[in-house]
Amino acid sequence: MRDSSCREQALGLFPELKPIQAELEIYESLLRRWQAKINLVSSATLGEVWLRHFADSAQVHAVAPHIRCWADLGSGAGFPGLVTALLLKSTPDAVVHLIESDQRKAGFLRAVSRETGAPAVVHAERIESVLPNLAAEVGGVSARALAPLARLVQLAEAPLKKGAIGVFLKGEEWRDELTAVETLGSLSCESTASRTRTEARIVVVKHKASPS
Repeated sequence: MRDSSCREQALGLFPELKPIQAELEIYESLLRRWQAKINLVSSATLGEVWLRHFADSAQVHAVAPHIRCWADLGSGAGFPGLVTALLLKSTPDAVVHLIESDQRKAGFLRAVSRETGAPAVVHAERIESVLPNLAAEVGGVSARALAPLARLVQLAEAPLKKGAIGVFLKGEEWRDELTAVETLGSLSCESTASRTRTEARIVVVKHKASPS
């Protein structure tokens, strides 16, 4: 698929991307430039950045547009967290914490955040060191292509227990991963079809309230 076709399809699926189109163009340019130095995304997806990465990431904000404070785990090239931050750019007091332990990828995230004005804070540390300290302020936790759902839930335990929701973009193994988490009993899980990939799902995880 040509770049122009991908862009048109992405903007058609998610019209909310149109107001930040200029920022996404800067993002794409930086991604292509940095990709020559470090491996940020699969090279096979570079021609479909708008659909495979921007539109796919936009699904997180679409699920929970009311959340102003997010923590994105293993942010890598910024998907979905940095796209979420750009979608929240005009929202007062919004912030997305991008947690990425790889120093070079963290440098890329800072560069894109700076050039686009995204309300993002980059943490170049391990998730286990950062997320518990953010638990009280975070309303949502997101991740894509980082770890199995059970591991994501474990990593996000502190904010989930304080009422945050987890919004995780999962691939074709989502059914098995969902089953493994549902057996825990303390969590409720819902999945909705991905708008960008037929075999994928967006899984929303919440901590069940303790019986009074």
